[in-house]
Amino acid sequence: MSPEAVTTVYQVTGMTCGHCEGAVSEEIGALDGVTSVKAVASTGQVTVVSAAPLDDETVRAAVDEAGYELAGRA
Repeated sequence: MSPEAVTTVYQVTGMTCGHCEGAVSEEIGALDGVTSVKAVASTGQVTVVSAAPLDDETVRAAVDEAGYELAGRA
C-alpha cells in the first residue's frame, strides 16, 4: 500500500448477507483508484482504500447500482 492511500469508511443500509457484501464490494471496487473494499453486512460498514479521496456522489452511485443505499460516512 502506498503512503498516499486513503481509507474511508462508509455506512450502507440494506446489506443483510455475504451476497450483499459482494455486490457492494464489486461496484465500489470498479471505481477508478480503489485498491481495496471490505463490506460487513452485520454493521453496514464498507471500508474503502483508494489511491486518492473519492467523491461521495461517485460512491453513492456505485452503491445505488448494487441496489443499496449510502447513508454517509461512518
